[in-house]
Amino acid sequence: MPTTTRFRQGAGRLCLDFTRTLRLRGTAGAVEELTDAAALAAWVRQCGPCPAGPSDAPPGLVDAARDLREAVHRLIGAVRSGRTADAGARVLVNEAAAHAVPVPVLAASGRLTWRAGDPVRATLALVARDALDLVASPAVDRVRDCAGAVCGALFLDTSRPGTRRWCSMGTCGNRAKKEALRRRTAVG
Repeated sequence: MPTTTRFRQGAGRLCLDFTRTLRLRGTAGAVEELTDAAALAAWVRQCGPCPAGPSDAPPGLVDAARDLREAVHRLIGAVRSGRTADAGARVLVNEAAAHAVPVPVLAASGRLTWRAGDPVRATLALVARDALDLVASPAVDRVRDCAGAVCGALFLDTSRPGTRRWCSMGTCGNRAKKEALRRRTAVG
């Protein structure tokens, strides 16, 4: 099965990339990217370590994945603002993290691959474990909201000064700079 880039990546952590599957979060134009089993399997193929097909993501698991995404977002938001995360979010993320994760397999060729009996649930366990690691580490202080007008994405600011503003220079940053240029040239 060919892998095509469909989902945004580059937030700096797997759990933050997963929260991006609700695009334009917090706006009237929010777009759900995990619409069905095929979409969830496609996200796992693109962003996770092991392949998954649509049959690996039954409809009930799609709902659970969306619930996990929202719990991860609430958990990160609570920790960033110094609040205690709601018990529901903590329980959901902890339960997802308890599932088996993909295991490495070294082929005779020397190539490392990953295998899981349930690749979708195993990748969701990685997402949950990554979220728990993030909120329990100093790195959570480097999680930022994109400064894009309608983006709503979170990202990990790994820049040396810690002043990165956009989730991606190629999308939101470029859009903001073009808009600023338009405003300057319209005034001048």
